[in-house]
Amino acid sequence: MNNSTIKIVYCTDDLYGPGGMQRVLSLKASYLADVLGYDVTICLTEEKGRPLFYPLSSKVHVVNFDINFYRMYDHTPFPLKVLKYKLYMRRYKKMLSQKLIELRPDITVSLLRKDINFINSIKDGSKKIGEIHFDKSNYRIFKGPLPAFICNMISRQWMKQLIKQLRKLDTFVVLTNEDLENWTELNNVICIHNPVSFDNIPVHSSSTSKKVIAIGRYTYQKGIDLLLQAWQKVSQRHPDWELQVFGDGARESYLQLAENLNISHSCHLNPPTNKITDKLIESSIFVLSSRYEGMPMVLGEAMAHGLPPVSFTCPCGPRDIIMDGENGLLVENGNIDQLAEKICYLIEHEDIRKEMGKNAIQNIKRFYIKNIIPYWDELFKKTVK
Repeated sequence: MNNSTIKIVYCTDDLYGPGGMQRVLSLKASYLADVLGYDVTICLTEEKGRPLFYPLSSKVHVVNFDINFYRMYDHTPFPLKVLKYKLYMRRYKKMLSQKLIELRPDITVSLLRKDINFINSIKDGSKKIGEIHFDKSNYRIFKGPLPAFICNMISRQWMKQLIKQLRKLDTFVVLTNEDLENWTELNNVICIHNPVSFDNIPVHSSSTSKKVIAIGRYTYQKGIDLLLQAWQKVSQRHPDWELQVFGDGARESYLQLAENLNISHSCHLNPPTNKITDKLIESSIFVLSSRYEGMPMVLGEAMAHGLPPVSFTCPCGPRDIIMDGENGLLVENGNIDQLAEKICYLIEHEDIRKEMGKNAIQNIKRFYIKNIIPYWDELFKKTVK
């Protein structure tokens, strides 16, 4: 089958948020439609009418069922949430089933949101593929107003149900080779890396400014608290350097932590910016302090701008991207002292910093969209054969 006739439907929550999953889907769908001639539709559940955060090709069709699961979680007692969830899911299954039967796609791709619970039962004739943007160890973790042992029991059951659905897929795609090894229950799983959203950057960092940059939400996952503790040590040795952090989320507790650590003068906790390219080029070192990731897009994007990264070896992603000592430095996950030490190493060795930055630019090209999409194109063609 010629790929110009392949019809694909993606199922996910939203495209109005600034997250990595929204960015990757917008990038891939646009490339498939514009460059490879695929017929692409994206089905959403959240906040119809809100503008899309990332650019999306006009050739990509967007359908929004406007179910709004997210709103369900606001100020609702737990028992009522359970009831509302079941009602919302019934509505979603009905609407998605009707749309898929109407569109008759060759392939339906689930981004493992709520649709994964029923998508295999929809008899629309399409092949079913799943792709996950998280690592297994941090997916389907139940957090509720219940004792820990009950939450753990629910999490295990929840994962068991997921595995049952994943086995029914034609193919299940994970983002890293590291995570690939975790899905031992499956024999239909493959790895395709996420692409970086920047391609052929015309201007790169000179690695001469006294600035370190980090980008990520102000949440437990992103480990900004660990970074601030490390920066206290860095700042004592190099008071003329500054740390710039950019991200959304609740900054207040992190601003307070910076104050408590006495680093507010050299540590700037900023909201998100639409000029992140400029901020990367102005910096000399990139730091990833996450406790866990799926495939950290921002790491590759920083490297594409010529920044050598210092990153925790968190699950999953950094070990697939960074060649330790060549295009960046890896740090034992959660080791604050080692994180500080390796940031200081790049600060104190400008020649090595610049060399790693140059290597990063070259090495990250394997994650350019034009080098990643052929894997998806091959998978889709093989699936509809």
